[in-house]
Formats: sequence, structure tokens, C-alpha cells
Amino acid sequence: MNTHIEEAIHNFRTAGARYARTERYYRGDHDLAFATEKFANTFGSLFREFALNLCPVVCDAIRDKLRITGFAARSKPDDQIDDPAVRASDVWHRNRMPVRSGEVHREALINGDAFVIVWPDESGEPAIYPNRAANCYAVYDDDHPGRIVRAAKYWRTLDRNTHLNLYYPDRIERYITVKPGDAFLPEAKEFSTAGDPVSNPYGVVPMFHFANNAEIGSFGRSELDAAIPIQDGLNKSVLDMLVAMEFSAYRQRWAAGIEIAYDNDGNAVAPFKAGVDHLWITENPNARFGDFDTAALDQFIKVKDSFRIDLASVTGTPMYYLLPHTRGFPSGESLTRAEARFIAKIRDRQAVFGHVWSEVMEFALRIGGFVDVRLETEWSEAS
Repeated sequence: MNTHIEEAIHNFRTAGARYARTERYYRGDHDLAFATEKFANTFGSLFREFALNLCPVVCDAIRDKLRITGFAARSKPDDQIDDPAVRASDVWHRNRMPVRSGEVHREALINGDAFVIVWPDESGEPAIYPNRAANCYAVYDDDHPGRIVRAAKYWRTLDRNTHLNLYYPDRIERYITVKPGDAFLPEAKEFSTAGDPVSNPYGVVPMFHFANNAEIGSFGRSELDAAIPIQDGLNKSVLDMLVAMEFSAYRQRWAAGIEIAYDNDGNAVAPFKAGVDHLWITENPNARFGDFDTAALDQFIKVKDSFRIDLASVTGTPMYYLLPHTRGFPSGESLTRAEARFIAKIRDRQAVFGHVWSEVMEFALRIGGFVDVRLETEWSEAS
């Protein structure tokens, strides 16, 4: 049995739950927290669509600043006549990367990781394929951190088969499940070879890993990791406010001095029925009626806004991205101060992602016949 298949399946399963969580929060499918189980039973389905989702803002504010403008050749062979930068631009645009690179950045920001596979197409031209984090995995060399020694990708087809490719510096091994099944990731014994290995003449693994905010020797971290707990608190404040509004619209009334009647089973029978079309009347002159005070909704708004401030603090997102536009925008020196940390984050992501994009395009040019070329990624101004 191929131990690398077992390794890939284990890694896919381990990382899958983490990726699924951050993707859910980005889409607005949150784990809503309620004050009591009674609230969940009473209002859970009613208020589920009222989650105030600020997770996209945290990721999209960064992605909007990550615009690649081109590639510059840092070095090339002396006998190289054609300009590698011009050829890189041709490959970049032919693969629609001005748009698809944004998809890669968004994937890396949301899930912490994104992958790109580069391989010749049917005509022998370099083709660039962005891939989701949940479908790919890379294994790094322990002696040389940063160097990928092998990688894997899996995907499902409409015939209910699972395909799995293993990428090595000298070959690509292809596998497919022995028979169709409902499991997305079957056990390793369920796979068999899908043809002979494909030779890799380029000497490097053709998969490239975009790791967001990664530590040494680890995979990337989502921009939402720090935001999710605050997002949960924000949702809780919104839900509490909606519940308070519900009770304020239908105020809770009370009656005292009323003799309670019981049915044949000994259960208390409500003496009155609440409603705008019902009048409470009793023969007891000592009976008293009243209603409970409603909650001050402005307090909920203050709590909700405090979570916005916390979200800006832990993620480095400028406040004007998170507050309603009616609050106004900062200008001049205040804007510069507000964006200082955010711009620093943008430049860090440009440096990290730019290095990987340079490797992607150097490999693509190598497929096209350009060898020993070194490129530098050029970005639009972060500010």
C-alpha cells in the first residue's frame, strides 16, 4: 500500500475541518450563540438570517489591495534574446491570471492556504491552475524548510469516483477509486493506479503553496482565526437586541390579585389571553394590572459597536471598513494613522505572495523554454 496516499488522506481529513469552518464564517453560516436554550428553541430559526457578517470585510479589505501589475526580470542568461518579462506577461494574461490571482489571494486569506499547479496544456504551453486549500496538500523537506518534496491533490467526479494525484520532482502518480462510492475521501486501499506515472522533466514539484501569515515550518493561518470569536460575540449582541425588540413590540403584562382556575387535570388555566384585540376584565376590585419595563435598545447598539472596535483591533482592519458610512470617513493625518498597521500587513502579504508568484511564473517560463530566469512580482501601491 502506498504510504504517501495514506499520508495525503490523513492530511486532507485533518485540515478539512479547519478549512470548512473558516469558509462557513466567510459565507455567513455562523455558530450562533444564544443566552439560554429557551431562546434557541423559540427564536433560533427566526433570527438565523440576522447574523451581522463582518468576516468578508476582514478578508476582502486585504484582497482589494493585492493587485499584481506585472513581473520584472531580475536575471536571465546572457544569450537570452527575448525579454522574459514580456513572455511572463503573455502567459499571465493568457491564463486570465489578472482575475484568477485574486481568487488565489482570497482563498489564502480565508483559509490560510491556497495552491497553484503549473503544467503544460495540450499544446505544450504553460497552464496555471488555481486550487482550493481543501483539495491540495504539500509536504516540505525537513532539512530544507520551504522546499516542497511532494504534494497531493484529490477531487470528485460526477461518476462518484475520487481521483488523487501525487506530485514528485520527477513524476506524477495518478490514482482513482476502485469503484464509485459516496465517501469523499475513501481509505487508501480503495485506490488503484489510473495509468502509468507521468514523467516530470523539470526537477521540481509543479505545485506552489501560498501560505498566509505562516510560522516557520507550519501551514498558513486564516485572517478569520482572530475574528471568529469576536464575530460570535457580535452576533450574540445582535440576537439579544432582536429578542429585546421582539419583547418590546409585544410587551409582557402581568396581573395580581386574580384567583387562578384549574382544569380537571390540575393544570392552571390562564385567566386572560394576551392580544391587541383582547381586553382584560375581572370582577375583583383589588386586582392590579401592569406591564414590565422594556430594555433600553441603545445599550445593545453600544455593545454591538464595541465588538466592531475589537474586530478592528485584532485584525488590523481600519475602522471605516467596519462602521456604517454615516459615521463619516477619516481624512488627512488621521487616515494615515488609521491605515499604518493595515498597510504594513498589505506589504507583508505582497512580499510573501509575491515570492510564490515569482516561482510560479519562473516555472511557467521554464515550460516555455526560458531557463535560469529570475522574476520579481510587481504590485500596485499598497496605500
